[in-house]
Amino acid sequence: MSGSRRIRLALVLATAGVTGAGVLLGPATPAQAARQVNWDVVAKCESGGRWHINTGNGYYGGLQFSRSTWKSNGGGKYAPTADKATKAQQIAIANKLHAKRGLSPWPVCGKKAGVYKTTTTKTTPKKKAKATGKTYVIKSGDTLASIARKYKVKGGWRTLYALNKNTLRSPALIFPGQRIRL
Repeated sequence: MSGSRRIRLALVLATAGVTGAGVLLGPATPAQAARQVNWDVVAKCESGGRWHINTGNGYYGGLQFSRSTWKSNGGGKYAPTADKATKAQQIAIANKLHAKRGLSPWPVCGKKAGVYKTTTTKTTPKKKAKATGKTYVIKSGDTLASIARKYKVKGGWRTLYALNKNTLRSPALIFPGQRIRL
């Protein structure tokens, strides 16, 4: 592989959050939204937001589980049908089902606006990061995690990123030649 192709591949992998060691550093940007289903939106569409509904149509609860889907995803440990389970229990089973099949079990309501809510991933350490006064020039193959380990940075890569937010666009997107504070 030529040098320029290798650099482009490294940039693509770094942008995707993959390092040479195959370690995922976390989100591509520090405040990148993690996609979570807003089950209240789905339930409002499916059942009018009534978590204990049984209309007699063969589907139960706020998210309208069939009896077989409910049981095959572990709902039977809570209740025989979803309408007899709590909202939290229904959401727990919905999350299991979503992990396997996405929103396909809710083909209409899964496409509604607002189905995905966003939560930001906080990457700033709890204590304010203090720079040591030293700097480091990033080399090919480096990750913030490997640099933090090498220099025993308390708080790891998160601290390094917090110290260098003004120069780094993302904790997973660093380039050889960049100078960072330790």
